[in-house]
Amino acid sequence: MANGLYRLDEFRDNCGFGLIAHTKGECSHRLLQTAIEALTCMTHRGGIAADGKTGDGCGLLIQKPDAFLRSVAEEACATPLPELYAVGVMMLSQDAGCRAQSKVVIANELARQGLALSGWREVPTDPECLGPIALETLPVIEHLFIA
Repeated sequence: MANGLYRLDEFRDNCGFGLIAHTKGECSHRLLQTAIEALTCMTHRGGIAADGKTGDGCGLLIQKPDAFLRSVAEEACATPLPELYAVGVMMLSQDAGCRAQSKVVIANELARQGLALSGWREVPTDPECLGPIALETLPVIEHLFIA
């Protein structure tokens, strides 16, 4: 006998998943383009809002582009990253004061964990492709570099 409103036979936890990889682990622009094309086949899931542009956030998981991240981090932070580092992708408030306060809290929490904040980098974005619903709550997206 089922409890509650959930019916196991009516739902699927993962309605769409794709895996595209090079069998020898080689990176290529073609592989990335193929993965992006695969995402365009996911619209049937109903993850698109009424404006026809705002989605529910499906995306790609890729290998960390180390050389690129080191280059942009050195440019943004004015110091090279150490051998071991981490990168976070932070979605922050459009309000400058709130964003600054969030960064203070994050830096303090990193310090409490014995980690060093190397710096921040605003990620270039192109809002032209977004729908009006997404634009209403568009965050500032920044990389957080951690040593």
